[in-house]
Amino acid sequence: MPKTSARLLSLLSLLQARRDWPGALLAERLDVSPRTVRRDVDRLRELGYPIAAMRGPEGGYRLDAGTELPPLLFDDEQAVALAVALQTAATTSGAGIEEAAARALNTVRQVMPGRLRRRIDTFRVTAMERPAPGPDPQVDSGVLVALSAAIHAREELRFDYASPGGTDADRAGRPPRRVQPHHLVTRTGRWYLVAWDLDRDDWRIFRADRITPRTPGGPRFAPRELPGQDVAAFVADRFRGSGGPDGSGTWPCRGDVVLHLPAATVARHTRDGTVEELGADRCRLTLGSWSWPGLAAAFGAYDAEIEVIGPPELKEAFAHLARRYARAATGGHGADQDG
Repeated sequence: MPKTSARLLSLLSLLQARRDWPGALLAERLDVSPRTVRRDVDRLRELGYPIAAMRGPEGGYRLDAGTELPPLLFDDEQAVALAVALQTAATTSGAGIEEAAARALNTVRQVMPGRLRRRIDTFRVTAMERPAPGPDPQVDSGVLVALSAAIHAREELRFDYASPGGTDADRAGRPPRRVQPHHLVTRTGRWYLVAWDLDRDDWRIFRADRITPRTPGGPRFAPRELPGQDVAAFVADRFRGSGGPDGSGTWPCRGDVVLHLPAATVARHTRDGTVEELGADRCRLTLGSWSWPGLAAAFGAYDAEIEVIGPPELKEAFAHLARRYARAATGGHGADQDG
């Protein structure tokens, strides 16, 4: 098997960054000849990467999805565990590796067989605040995948739940918990499941590291509405003292927007807020502030296209700042004519 050089890795990174690459542009980016690009593409194919050649005046290449994972030689469970670990790092790390982890996740996902890609695409993370320093409880990746799959499929869960500091012996004889899972959340480095507890007829938040799923699960269910219909506000309310000007977990002004940026990028720069992935390049961000203009300015600091979800006061604050910034750009003075 040919040795993978730094240039081959650079070529592979470029191929996964966009769908189609003209051969001449690849040669320019790698500072090599088109002939060298063709030779390196052949080497990657020998390693098992499904690279298709495109016909046309310029020609080009495309990295397609394959039927196997080349050339890492992972089995299915290892591949899913790797994807979960990368998404976790991309969303919740706080160690400065979020963007690199997001790129690595995109690379792994692109060459995954469809059956594995569907499994990891059900895995969605809501990140609340940056991780706190110090060791965090370890959660088995298989547990996270099982929880996320149940949320995606809207299927009831049965699981054993350990008490703080408890052991397997402590759970002996206890009936399993039965819940309707709704959200998988990370907060200060820990994983939580937000679910409707069927036996207690109420909403509960469970530590994922204390959950041991049982099989089979339960029937499908129609999702209930979370109180306030906002997972970030619900969790923050249950963990009082985790932010806000008065230590109550709330701010006088609070709003939601959709940012046209990857969730991993936004989470890296978000200290007190909630980031929810909506797609490869879109996420929902919830923040709080002392004032509505201050909140609008905080969202604007992310330097991305913004879709305001609400409330109306936030939209008005964006309009107010737009007028103020327009005057600043033209050297104008004076207060808003319309307030």
